[in-house]
Amino acid sequence: MIAVVEIGGNQFTVEVGQTFDVDHQNVEAGKDITLEALLVSDAEGQAVKIGTPFVSGSKVTFEVVRHYRAEKIRVFKIKSKKRYMRTYGFRASRTELKVTGIA
Repeated sequence: MIAVVEIGGNQFTVEVGQTFDVDHQNVEAGKDITLEALLVSDAEGQAVKIGTPFVSGSKVTFEVVRHYRAEKIRVFKIKSKKRYMRTYGFRASRTELKVTGIA
């Protein structure tokens, strides 16, 4: 089974056993999250259910594997001929999820 879910304003195509990273979620590591799917399909694409906005009765279960911080991004701003330069960094907090079930 393949499903499309929305987490944190982003849509992801997921399968059972797949792991992927999303923006930080307020759930402890090792706990489960259950969401409704926007679209559910079999692997060949023969039986497709499309929701408006969610497929009724669908459940996609995720296990929170870990929380971590992504690599630092350097931001450099400059205004030419004005002697203005600024450098700062940013590290996003991320959550790794594993899909445990699609129903």
